[in-house]
Amino acid sequence: MPFTCTPKYGFWRFATSLYPAVITQNMRVTDSKKPLGLRHDLFRPEGAGRRERVTFVELFFDLIFVFALTQLSRYLYENQSPLGALEAAVLVLALWWVWIYTTWVTNLLDPERLPVRGAVIALAGLGFIVSVSIFESFGDRGLAFALAYVLMQLGRTMFMALAVARHEPGLHRDFVVVLRWLLLASVLWIAGALLPLEFRLPVWIVALGIEYFSASRGFRSPEGASGDRSDRGLSGAHIAERSALFVLIALGESFLVTGFSFVEQEVSAEGIVGVTAAFVTAVMMWWLYFDKGEGVGSRAIERSENPDRIARLAYTYVHAVIVAGVVLTSVADKEVLEHPLDPMSLSTAVTVAGGPLLYLVGLALFRLVVAGAVPRSHLTGCVALVGAFAAAFLMAPIVLGIVVTGILVAVAVWDTTSRVRHTMSREDAAG
Repeated sequence: MPFTCTPKYGFWRFATSLYPAVITQNMRVTDSKKPLGLRHDLFRPEGAGRRERVTFVELFFDLIFVFALTQLSRYLYENQSPLGALEAAVLVLALWWVWIYTTWVTNLLDPERLPVRGAVIALAGLGFIVSVSIFESFGDRGLAFALAYVLMQLGRTMFMALAVARHEPGLHRDFVVVLRWLLLASVLWIAGALLPLEFRLPVWIVALGIEYFSASRGFRSPEGASGDRSDRGLSGAHIAERSALFVLIALGESFLVTGFSFVEQEVSAEGIVGVTAAFVTAVMMWWLYFDKGEGVGSRAIERSENPDRIARLAYTYVHAVIVAGVVLTSVADKEVLEHPLDPMSLSTAVTVAGGPLLYLVGLALFRLVVAGAVPRSHLTGCVALVGAFAAAFLMAPIVLGIVVTGILVAVAVWDTTSRVRHTMSREDAAG
């Protein structure tokens, strides 16, 4: 079906990366025979800022992921190998995918309505099972992890299909198509948990690949059907704020990991230096994201002639890289605190330099998507971090940690100085 889009609803195209609903010229579909579904309209109301507001139940749902990311960091710290890194990548992508799916549901439906609130709380309960199963997901708790993950994906999609059935029949049919893809992936998630352990990782990679691939293709069915009917728009400001809050959650998780590691050891000069460097690193990560980048995204969506592309790339895919960088950095902070003066190993060098590098790469991609250009400060910082990794084996872990922190400070100062100068130049021109 050819894609047509009005400026008012262009942002809705982004949902093809999650739930396929693209605006066409056909508005509400009416049908004298109402399908089975919830009677009341649960969509977010228009006006008075309620479309953009993040609700308390959404924040409650996010709390589950603080623990989930902590367990993910713990897993990666205990499995610092190429295989462990690949397993951790599957886990972080699965966590991000289940979170962003749920975020798009609450972007459309009103969390203040009791059925939606109940659904979000139920998803939080399943998310807690996912969280407590992460560390042993490639061990004895693989089935618990897979079942909880599958129930989150299928349950949320079925609830959404019922919620919109009477009010947006076209969107209801879209979610039926989504459900088909998720059912296919769910079979593989559960099969991977039941098969011998050596088959779990490859089967789960295929399952995750099906979910990501089907989303990138707009969830087209084998018959060629895809989701492209709705008269409901999405809130760019809401998804931008939700994504920013998840970055904060990831940074908060890094404080938990670093703090617990520090209090479990005796006070020493190396420990004080290490925890200070970890704190400054987290501050610089926060600064680089929130000083300028956080607001750029929502403004770019509002001004762009092609907002769907910006939203799809910037908030569904690029933010997964940013969050992965924060998680890897928290592992690095713990590694430096636990082994500050030990001989440098390859895994330590990768985590200490690689976490901030992955974060900066994610920020650079984000700025490229939303602003059309990568700041020179970010590019220079990436080059400097690669250089620090190349020289890592000449340093102790704590020295490399200090060098990496210094690089992030320099990037943040450069980026902020550029922003201030640009603002002053515009003010002078306007005056």
